[in-house]
Amino acid sequence: MVQKSTQVRVRFAPSPTGIPHIGNTRTALFNYLFAKKNNGQFILRIEDTDQKRKTVESEEAIFQILDWLGLKYDQEVTYQSQRLMIYKEHVQMLLDKKAAYKKDGAVWVHVPEKTFQWTDAVGNKEISFDGEDVEDFVILKSDGFPTYHLANVVDDHLMAITHVIRGEEWISSTPKHLYLYESFDWDHPQFAHLSVILGPDKSKLSKRHGAKSILDYRKDGFVKEALLNFMALLGWNPGEDKEQLSLAQMEKLFELKDVNTANPIFDIRKLEWLNGVWIRTLGGENKLEEKLEEFYQGDKDILNKLKDKNSKILINAASSRMRTLTDFRNLTNIERQRKMTKEEGETAGKLHNFLVKELEDVSWENEKFLAALKNFSKDKNVPFKTIYFLLTGKEQGIGLLELNQIYGKEFFISNLKS
Repeated sequence: MVQKSTQVRVRFAPSPTGIPHIGNTRTALFNYLFAKKNNGQFILRIEDTDQKRKTVESEEAIFQILDWLGLKYDQEVTYQSQRLMIYKEHVQMLLDKKAAYKKDGAVWVHVPEKTFQWTDAVGNKEISFDGEDVEDFVILKSDGFPTYHLANVVDDHLMAITHVIRGEEWISSTPKHLYLYESFDWDHPQFAHLSVILGPDKSKLSKRHGAKSILDYRKDGFVKEALLNFMALLGWNPGEDKEQLSLAQMEKLFELKDVNTANPIFDIRKLEWLNGVWIRTLGGENKLEEKLEEFYQGDKDILNKLKDKNSKILINAASSRMRTLTDFRNLTNIERQRKMTKEEGETAGKLHNFLVKELEDVSWENEKFLAALKNFSKDKNVPFKTIYFLLTGKEQGIGLLELNQIYGKEFFISNLKS
């Protein structure tokens, strides 16, 4: 039987033994979205029973990731290490029922030879296991700490969890959990097992593919809106021909029935594209400046540019060319990248004389300036890419018209002469 409740309650239950990578965080997101869609509750539970491997850094990273992404949990955090007496009481219940036995200082459970079956919410598919294929398993270790199998079943029941949304690597453990629910005479929650994210080569996602922490992506200049959007589309199809989705939109659209059973492919190029889309969207909403200030904390040069009277021109010009926030530095840097070659120097001299003659010694208006550059490019057969370098000292950056608005003709003249 499936556990009954008047309210949807789901949990994200990470173990603080390593920094959560993008796959773990996607599980948190899907749990969060399901709760919000159904006016339910999203619970955070820290499964810290592995005392030897847990670290303070891992635990802090869990909170930082959820906080930065805006995935707010609905009640005080539960720590399994603070619930040892509860688990021991339940172990004794199983011993009293002869559903568990002691061996080598630990407590074990033997799964009987019967069929264990459930309907998985992902794909609405029937999954079954024969009990004879399930090995005996430990529920209480010799050090007095419970294993995952016992602690997660006890906590899910006591916390009235209605839906367990987790990775499909736990499918083979589900028969053990079903037997524990049966032994306690409890209804079990609805299970939903998410398919595994694969790398471009169809192998399991690893660090070489991009299986790193959300905090690392933040350091690399990705915005949370893009990361949330990208993670949601790794296995979920909202049923609309639209790839850019805000968190609020996803909360309204998310359905477990729309989660795919096929393994999604992690494509870093799509993430970069989506990040660029969101950067331009945030720019249009006048929110990009805030993102840049947060990203470049402590960088006086960038922060001064963001406070300059021409900052909006600079930000708008850069946003159209940015894939990540790190691009802002290179795009807005006006320092010369390299010296001109002899041939480039000769062309620069010709361009300087041409512009002075065409535009005279007055303000170089954008339309006249652009028209003059096009004429020079055509008449002298000089690629516009070369002209850009001669005028700016850089191979690429923000547009010439924006640079003209911000720095004026003296900026270009000094580059042509240097």
